[in-house]
Amino acid sequence: MRVPLPKLRELGEALRAVFGGPFTTRFPKSVDSVHPNYRGMLKFREEKCICCGACCNVCPTNAREILVDREKGVIRNIHHAERCIYCGQCVRYCTVGDAIYQSTEFDTARTERSEDWSTSVEKELAFCEKCGEPFAAKAHLVYLSHKVGDLASANPTLFLAKYESLGVSLPPMPDTDDSPYRSGTMRVLCPECRRKVYLNEQWGQ
Repeated sequence: MRVPLPKLRELGEALRAVFGGPFTTRFPKSVDSVHPNYRGMLKFREEKCICCGACCNVCPTNAREILVDREKGVIRNIHHAERCIYCGQCVRYCTVGDAIYQSTEFDTARTERSEDWSTSVEKELAFCEKCGEPFAAKAHLVYLSHKVGDLASANPTLFLAKYESLGVSLPPMPDTDDSPYRSGTMRVLCPECRRKVYLNEQWGQ
């Protein structure tokens, strides 16, 4: 019986295997280079994150969470990596543009849930001077004031937050009923309190 001769392609594969070494990598002993567009572990750029919550709104698996800690006066942007599917929506819709990025770190396997599995960013809270409730991160207000430029003068909350970040703002004024009617507007207010202040002044209530 005649044995079929190997094809040239098969000979070429055999020669490459003999002289080129195995095709598989030696991971985890050695790690090959990863493509720059690889969607690996998500990382924060802490100095750029403003804790606005946009990444939490677009996350399909609720892997991101915004928590407010009134006692410490901070707001936290938390990434729960064990829930993440690395879709990249948080990277794409980040308000700042590059506060979140996908690294090339791919060895993310774990045998159990641990405390270091989640990462977070903390920013100082902005409290309403009227009702005392937290409503945003100060970094978020400062970012908006720079974003809108000269138009920030139309919103005292924005330009007062900007002046505070520069260290040139005055301390909060006391909240008294007999204060001049315009003093109510020149405060850091949440949207609801600002609406009430403007409506009361408009109708003389």
